[in-house]
Amino acid sequence: MPEYEFVNVYVPRGVSRKEAARLLTDHAEYGHWELDRLSLHTDGSRRVRLRRRIIRQMRATW
Repeated sequence: MPEYEFVNVYVPRGVSRKEAARLLTDHAEYGHWELDRLSLHTDGSRRVRLRRRIIRQMRATW
């Protein structure tokens, strides 16, 4: 079962859709995050939950 870590990003209502997409693209490219959940509120703000997989290193035995 894969393990994930999460981060919540708040995008205020004044941010355009294009700018929000660029912000999330930067998170995806440089932080290896992927979109988990997006909620659009009635005032125009967005709450985004991003996730990335936690890779555990196996201990080498000699």
